[in-house]
Amino acid sequence: MIDKIDRQVDASVEPFRAVAALLPTIPGVDERAGRAIVSEIGVDMSRFETAGHLLSWACLCPRSDESAGKHRSTRIRKGAPWLKEILVQCAWAATRTKGTYLHAQFVRLRARRGPKKAIIAVAASILTAAYHMIKNGVPYRDLGPQHFDSRNKQAQAKRLLARLRNLGFTADFDSLKPIPQAVVSY
Repeated sequence: MIDKIDRQVDASVEPFRAVAALLPTIPGVDERAGRAIVSEIGVDMSRFETAGHLLSWACLCPRSDESAGKHRSTRIRKGAPWLKEILVQCAWAATRTKGTYLHAQFVRLRARRGPKKAIIAVAASILTAAYHMIKNGVPYRDLGPQHFDSRNKQAQAKRLLARLRNLGFTADFDSLKPIPQAVVSY
């Protein structure tokens, strides 16, 4: 009788096992964290129209509380405490994995917003990746640490030129020409 019940339990848990095995491909997420994430959000992603809906359900998006030009609290809400705790722990582990998109995102945001807000953003990125992985059944694909540098090169060049002008140097955007990658040496 016990063997029969064990076989029934194994058969009913199998879809969860397959999905939970995908999540450890995300940097910072181990098998136990993957199982905890799946147990909190489930495997049916049709409940959430988009990844943003899942982030809102998990309360990982900051509030936008503004009225008459006054900004009020932007703290995150207190929903899904177990999920949020696991994701924050995974985010801290992911930020220690050098050469990944999540590490680059943390370093970039920590400089402007502080470590606590940066870690919540990394946790939100992990949950977003988990949403797409569970929905599509695909393993994690890292965008790489250079993702933020290659997004909009002209906007970045204009920002750096403005920074040079603020420091007292003379430079203009029209005199800049991109150097072929083969010529660039450090």
